[in-house]
Amino acid sequence: MATARAKTPARMEDLAVLPLFFRLKGKAVLVAGGSDAAAWKAELMVAAGADVTVFLGREAADEALLALEAHGRVRLSGAHWSAADWTVFELALGDCENDAEAQAFRARAKAEDVPVNVIDKPGYCDFQFGSIVNRSPVVVGISTDGAAPILGQAIRRRIETLLPKALAEWAGLAASLRDAIGQKLKPGGPRRSFWEHFVDLSFSGQSGPDEAAADRLLARATKIAASPQTGSVTLVGAGPGDPELLTLKAMRALQSADVILFDDLIAPDILELARREAKRMLVGKRGGRTSCRQGDINRMMLDLARAGKRVVRLKSGDPSVFGRSGEEISALREAGIPVSVVPGITAASALAAGTTTSLTHRDCAQSVRFVTGHSKKGALPEDIDWRAIADPTTTTMFYMGGRTADEISARLIAEGLSPETPVLIAANISRPDEKRWHGTLTRLGEGMKEIGYDNPVLFGVGKVFERKEALAEAIGDARVFSHPCRAYLRQ
Repeated sequence: MATARAKTPARMEDLAVLPLFFRLKGKAVLVAGGSDAAAWKAELMVAAGADVTVFLGREAADEALLALEAHGRVRLSGAHWSAADWTVFELALGDCENDAEAQAFRARAKAEDVPVNVIDKPGYCDFQFGSIVNRSPVVVGISTDGAAPILGQAIRRRIETLLPKALAEWAGLAASLRDAIGQKLKPGGPRRSFWEHFVDLSFSGQSGPDEAAADRLLARATKIAASPQTGSVTLVGAGPGDPELLTLKAMRALQSADVILFDDLIAPDILELARREAKRMLVGKRGGRTSCRQGDINRMMLDLARAGKRVVRLKSGDPSVFGRSGEEISALREAGIPVSVVPGITAASALAAGTTTSLTHRDCAQSVRFVTGHSKKGALPEDIDWRAIADPTTTTMFYMGGRTADEISARLIAEGLSPETPVLIAANISRPDEKRWHGTLTRLGEGMKEIGYDNPVLFGVGKVFERKEALAEAIGDARVFSHPCRAYLRQ
């Protein structure tokens, strides 16, 4: 019996810095200096509950620091710190005018085992400050490792627009429910199911939870606890490769999965978006290569779901377009396993978008067909209606037809389709290494040799590809042709 091949993508790429969150309530923090940046850091420490001492003469303190002192939130000390001052502090921030001062500040901090930050001098820092999105107790920190603070600020602004203002209220409710939910639901699928429902509620609008929200949520937890712990399977379309073409629903499925069974063609960047704790198992099938059998994949899905796991069957393109989803859905339904499907962008649609081609342009085509060039046995399917496909008013997209391209060309020409019918071949669609070839039907086999048989290939046949300039575009020409039949150059 074939088994899943061992290929485990890295769950996390290398990090420039590790984001950590420091609980400062009641901790003594030293701030040295009186610049705007130092004053802001002092305010930030106060907001986190720290006991802050600022070493700065009162005559040099700005209004913000004086106001904090007046409210008893900071203490202003002498203009300069001494070695004896450091014994009580657990964190130190310094605004130093030069390297000598910064070196002395850091040396004193290290002598006392106190983590130190010297403003605008990263070489002297144990930790950094990032941009902050505050929905406390939800706090988002953003770091660019000092490379581009303005970029961090721009990212913060974008995140601000995504997080509801009431998220803080929902987070507070979560904290109040945590112990009760921990008692009602076991770790794993049931508990995660509850909290994912909670998250959906949190993001469903701008309003916070009402007075009855806690009771409704506890009732839901009771219902989950009483339900059989059967898992589920979600067939997810990953699209052709570009992570930006992934749907939001696909993202949510990836981020809630216990196990991901993924195809050989799935881009690593897409797997990077999945839940970190999810187990990843390669079950890819590629023509002409050693592969997992479909029956083995079905059995894996059944076994994992019966064990209570949330399984994502991640497929390239759209699961419902030559993705064998029908076989998998039937096996799961017969076993009583809950199954759902998340559609993806199929390769034909991505190729059309990438080449600014309308597959059904009214001057060229009245229909579009998706046809497989590969049967279970590896050859062309025997029951293809070649006469219907040879219709000159149809755009035909052939999937998995690389090794049968010569036969496809011959059959179409034999049924009366012009040998000069335009053809566009593409491999690795929407990916950085995408390749295209533009020519005619009679040269289809020649084009396939240029593209290569080891690449995932799609080719289209029809008048919509009638533009010689597409070949120049395919090899990197900057010109764009927005009309599929009468090409013109962008000025």
